[in-house]
Formats: sequence, structure tokens, C-alpha cells
Amino acid sequence: MEVFNRKARYDYFVEDTYEAGIVLKGTEIKSIRNNGVNFQDSYIAIKDNEVYILGMHISSYEKGNIFNHAETRTRKLLLNKKEISKLKIKLNIEGYTIIPLKLYFKNQNAKILIGVAKGKKEYDKRETIKKRDVEREKRKSI
Repeated sequence: MEVFNRKARYDYFVEDTYEAGIVLKGTEIKSIRNNGVNFQDSYIAIKDNEVYILGMHISSYEKGNIFNHAETRTRKLLLNKKEISKLKIKLNIEGYTIIPLKLYFKNQNAKILIGVAKGKKEYDKRETIKKRDVEREKRKSI
């Protein structure tokens, strides 16, 4: 099961990617397995040499009763010190941000692919649409 942030590659130029683990509660992992996750408007922040994802919505688990989680709580991401220091250096450059790209399972663990990205201008977005349309036309003609 994979969940993609489809809007990320449209709105940003992704320059570098990192794989991170996520600290989750039991009902959150069950909800993710049922495709109850949305991270379209989420972003990554670094605070006190720790990386967090903000704005990621994981639906409450139907059978979770009193042990259910808060749907949009801040979740910690697991990266090593070298990766965190590289992310901090990139964030200090103006115009860069860290965004989630993909959520997937690897050996029964939930992983998130995060990317260091720079925002696109409006004309860059139009160029992306043109390229996508040309590729679609090429596929149709074959």
C-alpha cells in the first residue's frame, strides 16, 4: 500500500529525498492500512534537532474506542543526525521547504519519503502541464 502526495511534484521542484520512519500509535497504523491517511497540506518542521510532520491527517480507527488517536496531531519522524543536519542546512537557504512525498510500508514499518523542495512559479506549473499533456499524447498515439 502506497499513498502519494500528487500535488507535491506539481507545486515544487524536488531536489533531494530522504526515507524516514514515523512514530505512530496502534490505532494510527491500523487506520493507515485502511487507507485513512491524507497529507496534501502537511509539511515538515525541525525543532530542537528533531523532525516533525505537521498537518498530516490520519482518520480515527472505527474499532478504536477510547484508545483512538487525535487525527491531526504532530508526529515525530525518525532520521539520523547526519540527515537532520543536511536538512537544516537546506532549510536555511531561502525558498526551500521539506514536504512529504509518499507514505508506504517497508518490512511491516510505516515509512515516509520526504523531499527537500523549492516552490514553483506559476509559469513553471504551466510548463509542467504542457509536458504532461505531450507525454499523454505520445502514449495515446502508440
